[in-house]
Amino acid sequence: METQTIKNEQNTTTVTERISGSEAIVRCLIAEDTKIIYGYPGGAIMPVYDELYKYQDKIHHVLTRHEQGATHSAQGFARISGKVGVCIATSGPGATNLITGIADAQIDSTPMVCITGQVFSHLLGSDAFQETDIVGISTPVTKWNCQVTKASDIPAAIAKAFYIAKSGRPGPVLIDITKDAQLEEFDFSYEKCTRVRSYNPVPKTEIASVEAAAKLINAAKKPLVVWGQGVILSEAEEAFKAVIEKAGIPSAWTILGASAIPTSHPLNVGMVGMHGNYAPNVLTNDCDVLIAIGMRFDDRVTGKLDTYATQAKVIHFEIDPAEVDKNVKTDVAVSGRCKS
Repeated sequence: METQTIKNEQNTTTVTERISGSEAIVRCLIAEDTKIIYGYPGGAIMPVYDELYKYQDKIHHVLTRHEQGATHSAQGFARISGKVGVCIATSGPGATNLITGIADAQIDSTPMVCITGQVFSHLLGSDAFQETDIVGISTPVTKWNCQVTKASDIPAAIAKAFYIAKSGRPGPVLIDITKDAQLEEFDFSYEKCTRVRSYNPVPKTEIASVEAAAKLINAAKKPLVVWGQGVILSEAEEAFKAVIEKAGIPSAWTILGASAIPTSHPLNVGMVGMHGNYAPNVLTNDCDVLIAIGMRFDDRVTGKLDTYATQAKVIHFEIDPAEVDKNVKTDVAVSGRCKS
């Protein structure tokens, strides 16, 4: 192993080491404060497992019995810890077995980084043993994905993956790494990603929209808040509680918004939707202003859209512009992080 010191553009010193791509993957995960990963081994990802053995004191691997279990385990870890869940799998069937968990993470805004092994780069497109186009397959259900064929591209890809997975509206990303990239040696250094050109994770909040929302709320006679996971993801529980208590507004939750405030709280009227409680569903069709915070009006919550809260003015606090007016037409949309 060779070590050398270089200067970057900011004239700060970075120590680089000549290591394999597979060791770089493990080192990148450790640099991103990953303490636990879930996975199932196979030929195309085996070099990474060889390196994991050397770093057992820094990163713990949980052997699942199926790759789908690895993705769901990573999801559960992410939801409980608030950190990015990580899972790894081999090429072909190993990679495709991740898809169900990845799709679930995409729908439920769960930050996850999935790393898959891939056949040697010179075999790509040849229908080699256990070769599948996992980048193409996973594109509809990932926030971002990429394929790496050179060891030197591994650090930047992993840094970008973690940044995209956990910023803005969280979601899953996938990095597909060919076996030759895992075996190739290069001068390793790692720098965390802090921005991606053309990617704006948190839209700017317009003061005019906040003022318009406040005007509607202050004039409301029978307002109702429906909150979702956005309150939890932005760690806004205390701010949210303070707002509804100040205004005295009854509040209902979607299934992913559960626990933002205790169910025993006097303003907590229960869960909305087809699997929810009777009272908040009645209130939805009785309120004059519906204040949606960090939720996306999915069909389990709304039922028939043409009869959902038609009597109410709708205010939508949302970080993802694609969710505004997607299902329910809003009167005022407030973009940005709901805690802010």
